[in-house]
Amino acid sequence: MATPAAPAGGARNGAGSEWGGFEENIQGGGSAVIDMENMDDTSGSSFEDMGELHQRLREEEVDVDAAAAEEEDGEFLGMKGFKGQLSRQVADQMWQAGKRQASRAFSLYANIDILRPYFDVEPAQVRSRLLESMIPIKMVNFPQKIAGELYGPLMLVFTLVAILLHGMKTSDTIIREGTLMGTAIGTCFGYWLGVSSFIYFLAYLCNAQITMLQMLALLGYGLFGHCIVLFITYNIHLHALFYLFWLLVGGLSTLRMVAVLVSRTVGPTQRLLLCGTLATLHMLFLLYLHFAYHKVVEGILDTLEGPNIPPMQRVPRDIPAALPAARLPAIVLNATAKAVVVTLQSH
Repeated sequence: MATPAAPAGGARNGAGSEWGGFEENIQGGGSAVIDMENMDDTSGSSFEDMGELHQRLREEEVDVDAAAAEEEDGEFLGMKGFKGQLSRQVADQMWQAGKRQASRAFSLYANIDILRPYFDVEPAQVRSRLLESMIPIKMVNFPQKIAGELYGPLMLVFTLVAILLHGMKTSDTIIREGTLMGTAIGTCFGYWLGVSSFIYFLAYLCNAQITMLQMLALLGYGLFGHCIVLFITYNIHLHALFYLFWLLVGGLSTLRMVAVLVSRTVGPTQRLLLCGTLATLHMLFLLYLHFAYHKVVEGILDTLEGPNIPPMQRVPRDIPAALPAARLPAIVLNATAKAVVVTLQSH
């Protein structure tokens, strides 16, 4: 009994050995069972996933386009903002530069200390310089000293203005519509500044050693002789006396200026040109102030305001005494009637 059972067990073992490889292959190769319960309905192969993917791609494209547009707008706005900022900076710099120049000019004219050296002079020095302006110098081999102040010349110009006004009032000139202060100031200051500038220009061309300040001081003190001559001759109306003072007093002040310019100029031609021009202008100006100034002013006033025509005055007419007494009442009556008729017609 035991013997037949052995083969059956061997057959089973043999069959098990035959199928054992298949089972090992199945177990070694992994499970082939698919769990349908664990399947997700939203797999990548569905139409819904394709639609979401397409929508996502479109959103990404829109985002890229928006970013590119924002970048271009940023570049444009950046260039525009840079230009605007640059223009504001330039305008600010120009404003600051103009403000500095205006404040500098205001401080220049408002600061009295700048003009103080030109007017810081003692009265004794002014008096000595006035006397020296009438004394010509002899030594012209080296440059003569010129006062570098404007107090004395400025006071002499104002004195000359006052003398001209005095001469207009003492003469037969008819003054209308105010005073002649403006004309006198314009004449005196115009001569002082204009001739000084012209002689300084000639001195520059002739290589003379003189500055504009020294030229103003020299010509200003040279007007002292003019003031003396005009003050005397406006009160004493004698032409012979004027010519005498014109040659003596005016000539001395002119020689003083000429000698100073000769000492500061090199070369005979340059000296002749510069000094001859100054002497001619200075002496002719004195003649103009004495003879032609009043007539020129009267002509200006006539041009601006019209000729001086006296107002109409009523002149009484005398009745002839030789008329007979019988005709006298008739003549008076006729004249009265005519006057009444004219009055009624005028009204």
